[in-house]
Amino acid sequence: MPIMEENNYNMMKEKKVVVAVDESEESMYALSWCLNNLLSENHNPNSTLILLYIKPPIPVYSALDVTGYLFAEDVIANMEKYSKDLANSVMNRAEAVCRNFTSKVKVEKKVGSGDAKDVICIAVDKLEADILVLGSHDYGFFKRALLGSVSDYCAKHVKCPLVVVKRPKTA
Repeated sequence: MPIMEENNYNMMKEKKVVVAVDESEESMYALSWCLNNLLSENHNPNSTLILLYIKPPIPVYSALDVTGYLFAEDVIANMEKYSKDLANSVMNRAEAVCRNFTSKVKVEKKVGSGDAKDVICIAVDKLEADILVLGSHDYGFFKRALLGSVSDYCAKHVKCPLVVVKRPKTA
């Protein structure tokens, strides 16, 4: 196939771009960067942007407090409600960023629960994503050693290309 025809085929093929979002400014900056650089009007019009938010898991021991007494059901319900409200808030912020973008981009929202690095990798695989975009929190050596790095883990485990967007200090 000549190069020109192959490029036209690639432009027509639907691309799935997954952006992992959370409550941080870094993830919203990564989303904005993705919209401006990967999904602009000059790029593939058949692209789908998938906003992926991962709720932290409610700990297994959440039904018991440190003294071994059962938490009241309303405490557990409040923790679950807070988690759901946080997910809605993050998705609303992400949708606002997308609305500010001039191009018409098809947007889907997905919410998962669990350890972010594992769930992101599984979701990207199941969604058959063409690219994954993550924001960098720019943790230092010690914090990254203690907390781990989602982007490092994803770089080693996802099958699609990964773009890690670092927010400028002045942004």
